[in-house]
Amino acid sequence: MNPACHTENPRHLLAATFTRIAATRMAGLPVVNPALAVAVPAMEAWQGEWVGVLVTPWAVNLAILPGPGGRFRPIEVGGAQWWELPSGRYEFLGNREDGLGHYQSCSLLSPAFELSTQADAEDFALTAFDALLAAPPPASASAEGARLGGGSAISQPVSRRDFLRGGLFGGGR
Repeated sequence: MNPACHTENPRHLLAATFTRIAATRMAGLPVVNPALAVAVPAMEAWQGEWVGVLVTPWAVNLAILPGPGGRFRPIEVGGAQWWELPSGRYEFLGNREDGLGHYQSCSLLSPAFELSTQADAEDFALTAFDALLAAPPPASASAEGARLGGGSAISQPVSRRDFLRGGLFGGGR
């Protein structure tokens, strides 16, 4: 079964679908942050599929929608597909919405109460999106590379992603 392929950027369709969800199914629920609105601050073609980031009043998610690439699989709720992106391997969960069709999402933040303004939410989303599509630095430029080369790991810059993954002390992936 081939999913419906989006030949044009589905950014506005994704935003419209979740704006409708915010006004209906999610309206008034305690997980909703009233300071936030639905937005899709970034979405671009990546290896034939559409990759973006979705801000809602209840969560910030990465999203993949089917393009002409043929790698996207329609997965029902509860199923998952792993994607090798430039920054690493990520698990995306299957979803489907009327008017949008199948899509996959990877949660970045849920619920979204840590974000006090829409600008904060969109900045967070764009930073995550940029990190997702950025290749990790070569090992020689990392703290682990410095340690293995006999240098000091402390004097090396550490990205937020590496720090959160334990990269400062040789952990991580």
